[in-house]
Amino acid sequence: MSEPVEWLAVASEQDLRKDGRLVVTPNGLSILLLRLDEQVYAIGNHCPHLGCPIARGKIDGFMIVCPCHDWTFDIRNGELIIAQEITLPTYRVKIDTQQIYLQIGQPGASNG
Repeated sequence: MSEPVEWLAVASEQDLRKDGRLVVTPNGLSILLLRLDEQVYAIGNHCPHLGCPIARGKIDGFMIVCPCHDWTFDIRNGELIIAQEITLPTYRVKIDTQQIYLQIGQPGASNG
């Protein structure tokens, strides 16, 4: 029997501007919210290499580049481009009544 899905409100849509980024810390986790093409994505905010904050990275399309060592991740699935077995955690996102919710207990889940 699976556990019920719990969603946690982490920000309002107004907090995350168009094509913007916002770091939230629900339950002590540092998570980067990104809005691209009207879609909101949520990924872990620390690079698995040395823990650098991904939020400071450059965004190119759906790719974000770690500001410390240029590791490039796909924000849609968290995968490191050159080694897909290395990933940032991703979190399911939903928006309801202008609030952004994350499914915190489900790292590795895809957006949607």
